[in-house]
Amino acid sequence: MIRSILAAVSASLLCLGAAHAAPAYPDKPITLLIPYPPGGSADMLARPLGAELQKKWGQPVVLEYKPGAGGAIASAQLARAKPDGYTVLMVLAAHAINPSLYPSLPYDTRKDFAPVSLVATLPMLVAAPLATPADTIPELIAYGKSHPGKLSFASAGNGNTSHLAAEMFKHQTGADMMHVPYKGSGPAVVALLGGEVSLMFDSISTSLPQVQAGKLKAIAVTGEHRSPLLPNVPTVAESVPGFVVNGWYGILAPAGTPKSVVDALSKGIAQAVTAPAVKQQLSGYGYEVVGSTPEEFGAHIDRELGAWKKAVEVSGAKVN
Repeated sequence: MIRSILAAVSASLLCLGAAHAAPAYPDKPITLLIPYPPGGSADMLARPLGAELQKKWGQPVVLEYKPGAGGAIASAQLARAKPDGYTVLMVLAAHAINPSLYPSLPYDTRKDFAPVSLVATLPMLVAAPLATPADTIPELIAYGKSHPGKLSFASAGNGNTSHLAAEMFKHQTGADMMHVPYKGSGPAVVALLGGEVSLMFDSISTSLPQVQAGKLKAIAVTGEHRSPLLPNVPTVAESVPGFVVNGWYGILAPAGTPKSVVDALSKGIAQAVTAPAVKQQLSGYGYEVVGSTPEEFGAHIDRELGAWKKAVEVSGAKVN
């Protein structure tokens, strides 16, 4: 009799606990902060990723654009967000550059965030208006040396990889080029198309359509190997040995986000970017999808912090 009573009480407690258990994640809309304006490489990755996650989870994934300061404005907002997994941030390589580039930041790059997933990597493209007086990297170097003050390069903002990659190129080659920053890759490509600048080290995803349309010319790619999308375009390293720069895109949550939520996000993102239709679409833009674990992304950030610190020191690039 007593056993029966205890069993009934236990069953009641279990039911009561289940009724008050936290709802399965996610059960409401997720805000994905984008640190650059619409039209750039982050946006081109975030849109299909968000759409696939929304289809998978049945909850809206709202893209919120917070451009400025090489992504630091968006990162600061995430650091202040509630750690519940409903506000996350897409970061680019600039996230690992900023601690070495800026004298101070309103957050700690490692302590204030929970790594979720390395979503994808992407080589850069040295793109130029058709009127730029150089078609190859050797010609670009020669013209920059013999015509000081004549070449200018666009970037997606101070501290962005498009800025720092060009500074590294200047340091290694001696080519003279003036930096012209814009608020994102999209506006910078518009400036390229308008002939406002001579060239740009841009994410291949945003410049490639203009190259294919014959509006820009592709001088080189910055990866270790030639891009399958532009097999006839050489790498920078073929002319400047050792020069390799790849962009990357990852998702962060605020520090203190429950591990179960971080793991759910990571698993969902991996499934989304490797879904056949999404992977095909992103590969067509030049992205190499990854979808890593949180631990793998954390280790990646640590490596990038060290690598970009050396790059900033060598290039002499600084942002006030």
